[in-house]
Amino acid sequence: MRVWSSWLVAAVAANCQQTGHHTDWPRWCGKVYEAGYPSFDPGGQILPPTPVPGPPLLRVQFRPRYSLYLDSEEYGEFVVNAEFSQYHGTPWPNITSPSEGANRLIFSINLVENDNPLVQNTVPVNSTGNIFRFELSRLKPSLEPIRVVLYGAPETGVPTWTATSSIYYLPDKQNGSVTRIDNLKGGLWFKNAASGRKFEPLLFYGFYASYDGFLRNNNTTEIQQYADLGLNAMTPLTTYHDSAPMFAYMDKINLRFMYNLREGYKNLTYVEENVLAARNAEAIFSYWATDEPDGWQDPFSAPVAAASLIRKLDPYHPVAITLNCQNYYFAEYSEPADFIMEDVYPIGINATFSKWGTACNTTYGDCGCDNCEGTVQDVASRLDDFARYESWLGRWPKTKAHNPQSFHGQGYWLRDPSRDEEHVMNVLAFNHGARGIVSWLWPTSAALAAAHGELASVVTRPPVLQFLVGGDGPNAIKVRANGTDVVDAAYWTVGKQMLVSVVNGGYVDVEGGVEVPASNATVIASMPWGSVLWKLEGGSLSVPLLPALATSMVILDLRG
Repeated sequence: MRVWSSWLVAAVAANCQQTGHHTDWPRWCGKVYEAGYPSFDPGGQILPPTPVPGPPLLRVQFRPRYSLYLDSEEYGEFVVNAEFSQYHGTPWPNITSPSEGANRLIFSINLVENDNPLVQNTVPVNSTGNIFRFELSRLKPSLEPIRVVLYGAPETGVPTWTATSSIYYLPDKQNGSVTRIDNLKGGLWFKNAASGRKFEPLLFYGFYASYDGFLRNNNTTEIQQYADLGLNAMTPLTTYHDSAPMFAYMDKINLRFMYNLREGYKNLTYVEENVLAARNAEAIFSYWATDEPDGWQDPFSAPVAAASLIRKLDPYHPVAITLNCQNYYFAEYSEPADFIMEDVYPIGINATFSKWGTACNTTYGDCGCDNCEGTVQDVASRLDDFARYESWLGRWPKTKAHNPQSFHGQGYWLRDPSRDEEHVMNVLAFNHGARGIVSWLWPTSAALAAAHGELASVVTRPPVLQFLVGGDGPNAIKVRANGTDVVDAAYWTVGKQMLVSVVNGGYVDVEGGVEVPASNATVIASMPWGSVLWKLEGGSLSVPLLPALATSMVILDLRG
């Protein structure tokens, strides 16, 4: 979240604008935004690679199932993907052998240090999410990542594939918390004293919390009132130096927090002092390394240096980075993050003309939401954009989170979102892959505080929690909705159940009936969220009218 002021703009212009073009001009996301400057291509866009002619390539990637393992655990797992791609990889030979392994990749995952194999197996070509177990006792606990390499080949032995990764195998902690990321499902898992030192699914849902307007009072009653709404997380805009009693109370009530480093992240001494102060807290789940480095056009090296130092000092918690721009050096600014947050703020903006007296488009201007339409669908579009860029780059996808708008002002945002708009944006975020919510800014209005508390109380707890953090999904569903394209639906599966989430992102009712295919479902088990009364009949969830800005979650039992 940017906070414009004359001294900050001047400081950014002098010290931070080292990417893109015309670095001595006032820019945001690489584009000039003040009148009197000419429009130009800001550069830095991720573009789709040129598809290879002919048959697709085989792209082989692997990761440890979880971002870290502990020496108190017996087994670890690797996830192996061997997927066809028109962009990345090596041609798969035209094998005509009738043998069982003809369409399988033979592989070995070895330690780089001594070439000892951890897993030797095969995987079907054009498959993803293949899981292989190994004994963690074959590793030595270390605070440094352990490098591993995959060697693969078809049955014929040529060509060959090589992929690299790393695994954290850490000494277990007897105090404080540990957070790890599921590299298969995308969710976070968290353990501390309150969880009985066992990993539990975590969908963090809360606010960035102001120091001046909230935390400086050191009023633990206000922290408790915040948690009583149903919010289970906070990103306090303060430090241990200024607010140690507040952090101690969050530990006490198990209100998970993301520790804020954004104000001084370029000063590695500042980073070190704060990480050393925070790393053994019971409630810490992550570090917020930097806020909108793409918008401010910070040097590429700054987020990398901060994230590297954080991991060296505390490998037990992931590093988050917030990105503001729609398509400005995404590859460079997202690279050091363990998970990415986007802060699309589309409500109450003029998406085409700014407070600076300039137009807003892909080469000019700043309207408070980069390259946005000014609708709730901007949230879904941004998350889809980030996933698409990762695919184009050939990357393993990073976990995503959404930073909702819960404010107005600064000459960009003319009003707060409504309760329904807030719910729509957040449920859309879940439908498009978000695994957490951190809203700007607390304190907010009573109406928005209640709106977030209502949704948080559902999605951060069973049964919805298990789907959003550990389920297979989200998977998009093509909805039949009387010709409109503003109804968005997705599903997740866990065992013999499916969670279906439906959003009407439009400001008018959808009449004439809405149908959501659910051919394998047998009965509605529950409707944990929303007031729409769905029926299951004829292999579809249906409703005769879907109200404007309606959000629904339905859990279905499945056959088999």
